Amino acid sequence: MTEKNLLLEPVVMGGRTLPNRLAVGAMECNDADDEGNPSAATYARYEKYFEGGAGLICLEAITCQRESVSSAHQLSLTPANAKPLEKFIGHLKAINKDNAFIFQLTHSGEVGHPVLSKPVRVTKEPLYGFESSALIGEAEVDVIVDQLVEGAKIAHAAGADGVDIKLCTGYLGSQILRPFNKDKWKYGGAWENRRQFAYDLIERITKEVNDPNFIVGSKVTLYEGFPGGQGSAGPDTALMDLTEGIDLVKGLEERGAAFIIEAAGAPRHTEEFSKTDRATPYIGYLHFYFQKVLKDVLKPETTVVGTCYSLYRDGSLKAFPAVNPECNTLKFWGNKNIGDGIVDIVALGRQSLADPFVVKKMAEGRESEIHWCTGCDNCTVFLISQEGGGCATYNKELAQKLVEIKKCGGI
Repeated sequence: MTEKNLLLEPVVMGGRTLPNRLAVGAMECNDADDEGNPSAATYARYEKYFEGGAGLICLEAITCQRESVSSAHQLSLTPANAKPLEKFIGHLKAINKDNAFIFQLTHSGEVGHPVLSKPVRVTKEPLYGFESSALIGEAEVDVIVDQLVEGAKIAHAAGADGVDIKLCTGYLGSQILRPFNKDKWKYGGAWENRRQFAYDLIERITKEVNDPNFIVGSKVTLYEGFPGGQGSAGPDTALMDLTEGIDLVKGLEERGAAFIIEAAGAPRHTEEFSKTDRATPYIGYLHFYFQKVLKDVLKPETTVVGTCYSLYRDGSLKAFPAVNPECNTLKFWGNKNIGDGIVDIVALGRQSLADPFVVKKMAEGRESEIHWCTGCDNCTVFLISQEGGGCATYNKELAQKLVEIKKCGGI
């Protein structure tokens, strides 16, 4: 008798039944056109995601303004992009209408690309390493809130199933929520002020979109791993204290969040926390704890999406100590954590770039054909060098492109 694979079982999210518990995580690939619209490369990438059958597909971080962006060809969600996005969504839903397609709303803040855009910060004292960012105040942040709300309305009108308010990985939402944002202002100083940014956003989005079928939630970093970061006990300590993060997600839930996507770390600050490397992949076990924290404090109907599962793959990564490889695979941990009530959905980031057909291959009994992520992080090389994105390990064209980037000193 074949053992049941819980990853392939249906799950309810925001009142909607998804066909399985695997998700494509939000992975930026910097391949939009010059106006921020989906290009032929964007279409090709997402067509594979939709053909692959994941129950949840998270569109990569999409900017609701063009002044402060993370990359040259970041996808954009402004009135000028409305029609192209409507066409894009319609095309993808013709391939697969059973999954949920959500947009991750973002503003880069201090981690905006310093050459291509205007990095901005909300703290008088800049975070170390981001001294060149420009200080903005309450009026400018209010405009950003307006832009994010408008972006959610555009996404809804274009046919997206929901939005993810990005409060993670070092972007503007993280910067406002951090204890490091210690000066007193509308969204700074006391925790009640810092959390209000997120609360204002979700309250306005749910009210102004005004569609109970539109799924609203947030990706939240519980611990960034540096003094004053999200999940630290104060502006000058790295001591972990999840009190604020727990209060935040409960408040988001009260205001209509149907899901919370778990995150940790920040790629430009504490990369190994946010996406474990193959030298120290066991750091990823911490994510199981953060997922359990969320499940313990949220209502059963609020969907918890877990991250950082890619490197478990088929158990073949040798860097995991003191563990039987057969009990250290994506399938093993996905099934165990779902069965133990630790998580509802497992999101795959780098693994979705390596093989967007994981769900289809699992469902068809072709697991031996899955292209497993090797953790080489060459997908990050593409992003840093502003040269599109994807997995060079299993794509010959990208492999050649990677050689050229490295030859030219692009990384």
